Amino acid sequence: MNILCIGDVVGDNAVAFLQKKLWGFRKLKGVDFCVVNGENAAVLGIEPHQAQSLFAAGADVITLGNHAFQKKSILPFLEERRDILRPANLSPLSPGVGWGEFETPRGTVAVINLIGRCEMDFGPDNPFFEAERIVNKLSAKIVLVDFHAEATSEKAALAWHLDGRVSALWGTHTHVQTSDGRVLPQGTGFITDLGMTGAENSILGVRPEQSVNRFLGAPRRTPYLQAEGPCKMEGALFEIDPETGLCLGVEAVRVSQ
Repeated sequence: MNILCIGDVVGDNAVAFLQKKLWGFRKLKGVDFCVVNGENAAVLGIEPHQAQSLFAAGADVITLGNHAFQKKSILPFLEERRDILRPANLSPLSPGVGWGEFETPRGTVAVINLIGRCEMDFGPDNPFFEAERIVNKLSAKIVLVDFHAEATSEKAALAWHLDGRVSALWGTHTHVQTSDGRVLPQGTGFITDLGMTGAENSILGVRPEQSVNRFLGAPRRTPYLQAEGPCKMEGALFEIDPETGLCLGVEAVRVSQ
């Protein structure tokens, strides 16, 4: 079973790029299930119409992260849609759900969305304990984890902690694709970060001058804006044995305009 995971989508131009490219790529690679991290579709946050566009583009599940609730319009939408996941280890008072089981022609697939605690600006529950709690109640053999986290060590540690108990775990949030895609000893596929879907000539999808000015110490006078120009799609393709739920291979993905 081929599982495609797409890194943080940044801006409307990235959403439009996926609408042009994703279904064709799914057919080319024989993708059975696709998870897209959409928490930056509105640069900071996601709007309902952008979520709808990502589903139309080929996403089966949308995961979020630290900007999950940035756009107020998404809050009631999260209560309506169980295929848009916010981090499961946020407060139980948060709208929406953090994990789900989804039926496919090749069996049930569980997806868990978690957020890290290192270098984040708020205090979510321990993602290791939350992962244990969720994994222990799942019936699906294929279990996928989007770990939205800053620290590479935290991402790797959770993957090793869950090795053999989940099919694949990938990192999101840093928007830079890593070159360490591999299958861990007990059969869990892992990559530290999927990368980003958005403008190639950008800093993490944002107009370069805005990010440069921030590091120069200039006050931010306008909201972050998506960078313009040609886009790229980054992510990873996991080959999963549907009988055992273990990963057979990991392939980093990058598609340019």
